[in-house]
Amino acid sequence: MKQPKLILKYVFLIPVYFGYVLITLPLILFFFIQLRRPEKELIRIRPGYTSYDYYIQRQLNKTLNPRLRTIWMTRDWDRKIKVFSRFFQDLKHQGLLSNASKCLCIGARVGQEVEALKRVGVTDSVGMDLVPYPPLVIKGDFHHQPFDEETFDFEFSNVFDHALYPDKFVGEIERTLRPGGLCVLYVALSTRSDKYSANDLYSVEALVRLFRRSDVVHVRNVDGFGLDTEVVFRKKRDSSIIVRS
Repeated sequence: MKQPKLILKYVFLIPVYFGYVLITLPLILFFFIQLRRPEKELIRIRPGYTSYDYYIQRQLNKTLNPRLRTIWMTRDWDRKIKVFSRFFQDLKHQGLLSNASKCLCIGARVGQEVEALKRVGVTDSVGMDLVPYPPLVIKGDFHHQPFDEETFDFEFSNVFDHALYPDKFVGEIERTLRPGGLCVLYVALSTRSDKYSANDLYSVEALVRLFRRSDVVHVRNVDGFGLDTEVVFRKKRDSSIIVRS
């Protein structure tokens, strides 16, 4: 009589086994795909952008959204300035930012990060976005910055995921940074939450390879409004293009 009971026991375990397989198999496949993904694909451009005009209009749909702009200028205003101020103050303590730095905030919306820089003493700071918000933010496209070469000592952005052409986004930063200048990017490696994002970044190395005229200063984890990684670059004082193999 023990054998039927033993068989019955294993019969009951079959659903548990298949449930385990169903849960773990997608994770195994995901990590397998990541390991085999060519490095050039570690930044994936999201499909559906049929033209640059369509891309710009989609970004404007977010930037001009009345509900979002109200939130940015009211509920989020002081909260984000406080967090950005802490980030920038920490960079000052590390000697990566000073009161004398000429700064640009890329994709600054209504300018909380610009206001934060000014509050920590970095007064020569301005933001750039598709929609201006005077006096903190001027109009500009981060794929084609409206500034001369070697204009800024420091550039900050938390909108890398909104770049349709990541290479142009980085190229414009390196063009407008002075030799020895710093770029600080906040990026998301573990989340894919913004429906307006134009790309998904899967590796810091993929980002590093875009900065052909800069060296990495540091990479660290942060908690920055859904972004989890801070990457700091310093533009080479020899501004000739370095091709990474």
